[in-house]
Amino acid sequence: MKQTLTNKEEMLMNIFWKHGSLFIRDVISYLPEPRPHYNTVATLVKFLEEKGFLEREPMANSFRYKVKTSERQYRGRTVSEVVSQYYDNSYTSLVSQFVEEEKIDLDELKALIASIESRKP
Repeated sequence: MKQTLTNKEEMLMNIFWKHGSLFIRDVISYLPEPRPHYNTVATLVKFLEEKGFLEREPMANSFRYKVKTSERQYRGRTVSEVVSQYYDNSYTSLVSQFVEEEKIDLDELKALIASIESRKP
C-alpha cells in the first residue's frame, strides 16, 4: 500500500528528518509563525504514525517520536511512483525528458555514467 504525505505532513516530516527524535512541543518550536495549536500538530503526528512514517517511544508521561521511514526511502518511493505513473516505468524516458528540456547537460550525464560504472564489480 503506497502512503503519500499531505503538504502539512511533509512539512512535519522534514522537521523530523532534519532534527531526529522529537516531542510534539519540540516540533512546534520548529514551525513558522503563526504556529498551529498543540492538538493540531498532535493529530498530524498521529496520522504520520498510522501511516508508518513515525513511531513513538514512551518517555515519562509523554511520547517522543522518531523517524521510521527515512527521507531517502520516501523520496525513492515517490520517484518510483512518478516514473511508474508518467513514464511507463522507464527511468530512461525520465532522463531523456531532462536532456530534452536542457535540465541536465552532457557533462552531468557523463559524470552520472562514470559514477554508475565505478560501482560495477
